[in-house]
Amino acid sequence: MNKVITFLSIYIIGIIFVCALIIAVFLHFYPLKYRDLIEKYSTTYTLEPELVASVINAESGFDKNSVSNAGAIGLMQLLPSTAEYIANINSITYSQEKLFDPEYNICLGCAYLNYLIKKFDDINTALCAYNAGPGNVAHWLENPKFTQNGLTLTSTPFPATNFYLAKIRQNQQIYTKFF
Repeated sequence: MNKVITFLSIYIIGIIFVCALIIAVFLHFYPLKYRDLIEKYSTTYTLEPELVASVINAESGFDKNSVSNAGAIGLMQLLPSTAEYIANINSITYSQEKLFDPEYNICLGCAYLNYLIKKFDDINTALCAYNAGPGNVAHWLENPKFTQNGLTLTSTPFPATNFYLAKIRQNQQIYTKFF
């Protein structure tokens, strides 16, 4: 009887360990910090919170201190010039130092994403602009190789942007379960 109890105990502990490991790996790839801020500014700027969480995951992996090689800062990886422009058109006081602050960065990042969605009238095209810049997207929309109607992109010449869009959409499917 003791052997059966020992075996079952080890078996149950093993199952618990494997489940904990799976959860830890999942949370490593799909963290969800700053949920309250994501929900707040998603609502403010009429965005889906799972989209915002997906952008943050793809841009910075939820690292509030992230700085890209191009100089983009914070959770949503905003270039200071872009952040200043978005702050100004939304009557928000601009501060480059505050771009590392999660609330300020998510606020401006959501405002920027909302701006791009309104500008391009298509979420996928807006996401391409978020990644590659609105100037690049405007040029691609003039090229029939990348669009069928001049309004939405079917692909881009930047493999990194194509990968980025696919990653956002994959992340979004996961984050939909959190919101």
